[in-house]
Amino acid sequence: MTGRRPAVFLDRDGTILVEKDYLADPDEVELLPAAADAMRRLQDAGYALVVVSNQSGIARGLYGEAEYRAVDRRMRELLLGRGVHIAASYHCPHHPDFTGPCDCRKPAAGMFVRAVRELGLDAARSWLVGDRLRDLEPGTTLGARGLLVRTGYGQSEARAAAEAGFEVVPDLAAAAGRIERADGGADGPSA
Repeated sequence: MTGRRPAVFLDRDGTILVEKDYLADPDEVELLPAAADAMRRLQDAGYALVVVSNQSGIARGLYGEAEYRAVDRRMRELLLGRGVHIAASYHCPHHPDFTGPCDCRKPAAGMFVRAVRELGLDAARSWLVGDRLRDLEPGTTLGARGLLVRTGYGQSEARAAAEAGFEVVPDLAAAAGRIERADGGADGPSA
């Protein structure tokens, strides 16, 4: 045991929140059914909850950092009202067509590596959960495991994720159950 806490790295849109292209209005923030309960179970099992999100709408000029932060605040408020504390949120404001290459846009691992360093996380005991294959691919760099949820864009990405060796589950509640079974909680054995 390293003494470092594992995390569940969660994509935001389509995984925690109802997918809405280029979400910039906090009044439109809507939690997916059972997402808060699933996150609370993971938190109670000892995992740090870290949101990691590509936000190309910023690079495209569709909204700015202030709008992103307002949406993030609203999501945190809704989750906190359900007993869920987000350890940290990371976002990539870039898109290669508009801002050039970067090391943070998923599937790059930059945001994850930064979170591991800043929060003192145990990457090898962590999980990545998202609705796109690119949400899971950084796990290869980290040595972490990934689960694709069929919410958001997950249904259309399920075949590619399975072919890439990732397990596919219906939603965040099922992902929480899978993580709990594999690890027995953050202090339990690794699968």
